[in-house]
Amino acid sequence: MSHRPLPGRRSVLRGSLAASAALTLPAGLGAAPAFARSGRPRAGWGVQTGDMTSDSGLVWVRADRPARMIVETAATESFRNPRRWHGPLLGAGTDFTGTTRLHGLPSGEQIHYRVLLADPDDPRRTGEPVTGTFRTVSRRRRDGVRFLWSGDLAGQGWGINPDLGGYRIYDAMARLDPDFFLCSGDTIYADGPIPETQALPGGGTWRNVTTEEKAKVAETLAEYRGNFRYNLLDANLRAFNARVPSVVQWDDHEVRNNWYPGEVIATTDTRYTEKSVDVLAARARRAFSEYFPLPTLRPGAKEGRVYRVLRQGPLLDVFVLDMRTYRNANSPDDQTTDPQGILGREQLEWLKRELARSRAVWKVIAADMPIGLVVPDATEGRPNFEAVAQGDPGAPLGRELQIAELLRFIKHRRITGTLWLTADVHHTSAQHYQPSRAAFTDFEPFWEFVSGPLNAGAFPASPLDGTFGPERVFVKAPAASNVSPAGGYQFFGEVDIDGDSGELTVRLREQDGSVLFSRTLQPGRVGQ
Repeated sequence: MSHRPLPGRRSVLRGSLAASAALTLPAGLGAAPAFARSGRPRAGWGVQTGDMTSDSGLVWVRADRPARMIVETAATESFRNPRRWHGPLLGAGTDFTGTTRLHGLPSGEQIHYRVLLADPDDPRRTGEPVTGTFRTVSRRRRDGVRFLWSGDLAGQGWGINPDLGGYRIYDAMARLDPDFFLCSGDTIYADGPIPETQALPGGGTWRNVTTEEKAKVAETLAEYRGNFRYNLLDANLRAFNARVPSVVQWDDHEVRNNWYPGEVIATTDTRYTEKSVDVLAARARRAFSEYFPLPTLRPGAKEGRVYRVLRQGPLLDVFVLDMRTYRNANSPDDQTTDPQGILGREQLEWLKRELARSRAVWKVIAADMPIGLVVPDATEGRPNFEAVAQGDPGAPLGRELQIAELLRFIKHRRITGTLWLTADVHHTSAQHYQPSRAAFTDFEPFWEFVSGPLNAGAFPASPLDGTFGPERVFVKAPAASNVSPAGGYQFFGEVDIDGDSGELTVRLREQDGSVLFSRTLQPGRVGQ
């Protein structure tokens, strides 16, 4: 039995999903409903789930006041014979957000859940429950796996536009019934204020929902928190979050464009009164950990890091990278030795160990930046580079040295079924890397697929660097820079692994869900 056909297991929920997709603000931000007037805690920002396993998962919520988080789970929407989970006390210390870990769940099953918020002084007083659903990871190969990925949300001043119905791309993604969504970074644009209006090329006006925290670049913890709350004003996103678990990583715009550890903002950038990027990054990281359900960043978690591996049954392992926290400074990137690179030595060794341990048919490397696409860093006029490639098609230099080490390791350890997924560059493309075309040849062929943005400016295709022999097999990108979402060029990708054959199919899709490009890869190979 191969992967379930579309529509799938959540078809019974489609009506409620469509009904909730109208653009509305969370309750409590507009007219106060009965529960708010009565003083009961409310969860107007919706619910999220994340990092599911075969028997566990995380549930997130935000309250409008101090509250005790309670989660109930059941096999059906009727919530007959529910299990109850007592979560944390939500307070100002976490901006009234909290995450509850569920455990002992059945493998490969659809779980219905609801979150209740109780008055800390009177547990009998609870707010209106907020419901959702998720599926635990299946241990059965025959069930297959389907997931989506993309990134880049509310960038370049293009925010929630009520005239367009908000972030409509989330409706298209929900219709595909994915097991989970991989958000590949730039989950917010903390450095990108959202104005009330923006002029559209050729005439017309783009309107934005606005908030006080989005009126300037984020510097304080409150402003970073407000950036994460901004996206949750969109009903499409809240409905998607309630029904599709997320796997989230970060990149630069969670803090500031093109940031790196130790950076000091130039005095000429008068938008920032705080000039230490390390200070800004610490505040952003705290807000990031509060607004997404990440097991490695939960309060008290031993790891305290973004990078991690998610075992998704016998068919798939997802290796979530952090190409931001441990990198060296952006530079011309032409040094002949570079032990730190873009991953840092500890993360690189972790990735090599985990890849070697993996017994999954497919190993997806979730990178928040591309490998062979040249991404310059023009911040404050510096002729530096932001990602891995620097445009020199010769032998590896700079950060390429670390990627070459990893690719060599994959080849010599004969690790099969690797492919790279990323976002960041605001267009969609498929690159095939081949030693016969490359200056560095000690690796096996592999694919890199790029998607995004979700709702941000679209940009022309990035040039390729020939060091690892990439060939661009497909690309869709605008000719002009910063094309608004009203002009199209908003993208997401789909990965569908067949339970019978083990074949993995990648589809690059537009914002309405239509397929632009498709490629099927065969299992059990070191290179494709």
